[in-house]
Amino acid sequence: MSRHHYTLLLEWTGNAGTGTDHYRSYKRDHVIRIAGKPELLGSSDTHFRGDAARHNPEELLLAALSACHMMSYLHVCVTNGVVVTAYTDRPTGVLETVGDGGRMTAVTLHPVVTVLDPSMIPKAEDLHHKAHELCFIAASVNFPVGCEAMVRT
Repeated sequence: MSRHHYTLLLEWTGNAGTGTDHYRSYKRDHVIRIAGKPELLGSSDTHFRGDAARHNPEELLLAALSACHMMSYLHVCVTNGVVVTAYTDRPTGVLETVGDGGRMTAVTLHPVVTVLDPSMIPKAEDLHHKAHELCFIAASVNFPVGCEAMVRT
């Protein structure tokens, strides 16, 4: 077993002058800084008084799941002789709220994969299952992550 450590700096930038003295008096804006990388400007979802022009945690979670599945999928394709020439995904997620709390209850990935040769399609479709098993992020969440893939040439 090996361990990999990750770090970043998250800074709340939404103090409008009076801190959090009232629910409507502060912005949900924040900056995520990771050494050597562009800053990510974040906020909460607009449903929770956030800025629509900034990334929200729910979108970032979808992006992490989608990117991790893609990286795992490309890996299993190359090790199984499937040549992928294009890959896109439009993941969807469901957040359910109850009172002041809530949780993500499901995510579905919708990858569209282009392979080099039609004979690769069956194997390429099957490899999504192996990619899901290898995805670090999917293995870390406590809700189902589905995959409705389309493979074409």
